[in-house]
Amino acid sequence: MNDAMKKTRRDVKFLPNKIATAENAASADAHPPLMQLLDAVRDNAMSQDVAKGKCVVYWMRMEDLRIHDNRAIAQASAQAQHDGVHLIVLHVLSPQDYIAHDRSARRIDFTLRNLHVIRTELAKLNIPLYTVTHKPRTKIPAFVVDLLEKWKASHLFVNIEYEVDELRRDLAVCKLANERGKIACNFVHDKCIVAPGDVRTKEGRGYTVYSPFLRSWAPLLEKTASNHLQEAESPTANASSIRSDPVLGPLFDVEVPDNVEGFALDPEERKRISTCWHAGEDAAHEMLRRFLYTAAQSSRLGAVDPLDDANKDVKDPGKQSRLGKYKDQRDRIDSDTTSRLSPYLAAGVISARTCVREALKATGKKKVDTSRDTGVGRWIQEIAWRDFYTHIVALFPRVSMGRPFQEKYADVRWETSEEHLQAWKDGRTGVPIVDAAMRQAKEMGWMHNRGRMTAAMYLVKDLMIDWRLGEKYFMETLIDGDLASNNGGWQWSASTGVDPAPYFRIFNPYTQSQKTDPGGEYIRTFVHELAKVRGPEIHNPPPALADKLGYPRPLVDHKEARERAIRRYKNIGSK
Repeated sequence: MNDAMKKTRRDVKFLPNKIATAENAASADAHPPLMQLLDAVRDNAMSQDVAKGKCVVYWMRMEDLRIHDNRAIAQASAQAQHDGVHLIVLHVLSPQDYIAHDRSARRIDFTLRNLHVIRTELAKLNIPLYTVTHKPRTKIPAFVVDLLEKWKASHLFVNIEYEVDELRRDLAVCKLANERGKIACNFVHDKCIVAPGDVRTKEGRGYTVYSPFLRSWAPLLEKTASNHLQEAESPTANASSIRSDPVLGPLFDVEVPDNVEGFALDPEERKRISTCWHAGEDAAHEMLRRFLYTAAQSSRLGAVDPLDDANKDVKDPGKQSRLGKYKDQRDRIDSDTTSRLSPYLAAGVISARTCVREALKATGKKKVDTSRDTGVGRWIQEIAWRDFYTHIVALFPRVSMGRPFQEKYADVRWETSEEHLQAWKDGRTGVPIVDAAMRQAKEMGWMHNRGRMTAAMYLVKDLMIDWRLGEKYFMETLIDGDLASNNGGWQWSASTGVDPAPYFRIFNPYTQSQKTDPGGEYIRTFVHELAKVRGPEIHNPPPALADKLGYPRPLVDHKEARERAIRRYKNIGSK
């Protein structure tokens, strides 16, 4: 072990309330809150004889920030039209939830920018968006039901969020509405193409291995009767008379705030992030269109406007576009080979259903392709991964309670170096590909998935730092922070999750660098000290060159770190 690994360092401090006990996690797994909520919804429906009210309310959350192809708002609008009443859209800003869930200021800013767009578009339909901030978060259920009663709402429609806290909040809303006996609650599956629980093993459990999950998931999309890919109807406009209603009319005057206290970006960063990530459904659909119909560009690296200076559409999207070449180029991080739709999918600005429908249309396919041999098949597999990880969060809630899915790895011995953790966050590990990825995250609030995997594997296997610290930092930094995908990725890297990388599979970051950024363009873009370095040295600068350029030497020796990681995983609790 080298001197750097032998040093005595300050301990990294954990927040103990972030990690449930093994017993509490097991209890949650035995009685998943999602199933409790669905049972409560059924009880609510059977016990309610709902009288006609003045309105129907759709409660928009952070994960469904769109008007079109949105199941809950579609059903709410249909109910309002059936009853001849108005549709109201509610959004509750909850700073305490953002803190508890490590939400990034960038994600909150993105939420607000999208809400501004949504408010404008809804107003054209005479539908008000009522955005309100509420604390404490424990009182949100009562606050929402009080609003419904104030507005004389007969129905509440909501797209389900699958994390433990959110499910328990919704369960409280449903029970409270049932107790008061006036409001019908409708909680709708929308985030996933196939709802959690709809694909199960022969034993009736949710899948914990991706391949058999995919084999069950894909055929459901082929069954037209299942309507998994069917586009939800857009909401119908309210009658203009709503604007003169003494209770509902003033809701149009409520502005969307420009920031939430504690989550404001400084003007320079807000400008940079908003340039990289435009708000609104139109922007999301244009990002998708360019992925489907244009070729990759190396000039799209860095904090640039992705919708500026577009390439012309290719003649054969199925072969020449970014989608067409996705099978072979998806791991190349030196140009915009991926869709960059993750912020829009995480925030629900575009639906996963739309992505699949449009991909099939672009490639002229009549059947859903999930093969490994085509670009569209590989990309639809990535969308299936999002469903898979969301199913895990919903059916095995332990993973959103700070627990490893595989308890046998709960006592792996982690290093506690604050210096190493901070160097990783700052992109100063001395490993160029890791540092480029981490600096991209700081600059853009986003990074290529292969960069995420490499940086994550380096933290947990080379530096041997607890995966939960990396998970937390990504949520605090990235604009596309999604608990299911983020947790799934981190536990995969740490070999503690569902269908994980085996503990002895440890990325060599230098090999990853040569494969994914062979010419070093990605590294030069984000690691400014190495901006003029050409040739193989870009991937692993010799000590003399690193010192000359002011670039740090590696924190650890990869070979020694690899041996340490394998030893600790093989012998749980050992040093």
